[in-house]
Order: sequence, then C-alpha cells, then structure tokens
Amino acid sequence: MKIGSDTVALVTGASRGLGYATALELARKGAHVIALAKTVGGLEELADEIEAAGGSSTLVPLDITDEGGLQRMCLAIHERFGHLDLLVHCAAHAVLLSPVAHVAEKDFDRMWAVNARATQRIIAMTEPLLKAAKDGTAVFMNDPRGGQKFFAGYGSTKAAAQAIVDSWAAETVTTGPCVLTFTPNPMPTGLRARFFPGEDKQKLASASDEAKRLLSYIS
Repeated sequence: MKIGSDTVALVTGASRGLGYATALELARKGAHVIALAKTVGGLEELADEIEAAGGSSTLVPLDITDEGGLQRMCLAIHERFGHLDLLVHCAAHAVLLSPVAHVAEKDFDRMWAVNARATQRIIAMTEPLLKAAKDGTAVFMNDPRGGQKFFAGYGSTKAAAQAIVDSWAAETVTTGPCVLTFTPNPMPTGLRARFFPGEDKQKLASASDEAKRLLSYIS
C-alpha cells in the first residue's frame, strides 16, 4: 500500500517502543495516526512530536482489553473517516521470565488477555473498516518464543496470537484486507528489558530504524 496524506492508520501500543516510533514515522509520511495505548503520558509526548513534525493524530487512551472502548473507537473511526487504511498492532504484555510452575495466575491471565484475546478482538472490530478501504492492510508483530525455557507465559500467548493472525491471513487472501506479519529485530524496549535486563543495548536495533523498515515492508 502507499502511505500518504489520505491514509488513516491505527497503531496500538503507541505510547512507547516500536508502536511509538511507527506512529511517528507514519505521521511524518502524512498519515493521520490514531494512536492507542493505556499510558496517557506517552501518548501526549507522541502527539507533541507528531505536531512538531507537521502531522496529525488522534489519541485513544485505552486498555487494549477494554472491548467496549474498542467498539466505541471503531464506531468513531467509521463516523469520521468511513474506513481504516492501516492497522499496526504493536500492543503486547510481558512479565519477568520464570519457570512454568512459577508463573503467577494473574500474570498469565493478563498476558493471554493482551497478547492473544485482544488480537482476535481487534481483528473482529477493525475488519469491516479495513475492508471499506481501497487497500486495507493489517500488520502484526511476531516474536516467536514458544517452547523456549522461562517463556511459558509470554511465548504461549504470542504463539496463540500468531496462529490467529495466520488463520485470518489465509481467510482473506481473495477478499482482503491484506494481512502481514513483521518480525522486528531486537530493540531496547521496556518489554525486552524484562527478559534481558543486563544485555548491552548498544548492540540492539533502534525502534526508529525498525519502524522505517516496517513501513518499507508495508509499502
């Protein structure tokens, strides 16, 4: 797809990391960015940067697991724009690594809610908007950790999310929207810091560079 001034893009997890960087890059290319995240401060910083770059944005301070909130957001997108050109789903949740038997129930449930269930719900709610666009495209972040030691919670939920995305991609080959998966290089994000707190961040890719690579992949 071509990203320009007529592009309406929804980015989840937009208050930090790759979501933040991608939202900013989209705005710099002229897209109107609908930025969704639960961290208000991060969204406000993003809006300031987008405005400074001459772009436009709509902030949606919302927990990705709030289904009623997602429904209201999608209705507002429909009423204002009539369609959605691009969905970039970056929202994810992780806790510190631990053996399978030691994963706390509340942590396990939260990872399933954010990483797996919310992926299916965002698909269900945005599909009509993406189909209403000329070249509707949805992109999901893959982080294959399934089966790795100490990754039982995060790895299993991300594997489930990828299975959901793969099924949707197979279902929409002829009908659209275009469904893509992107595997970013390791970045110095808050999520990764929970996994590898002592690693040398200088050896990691910047979120800005990965956002540019992502948009090149979409295009």
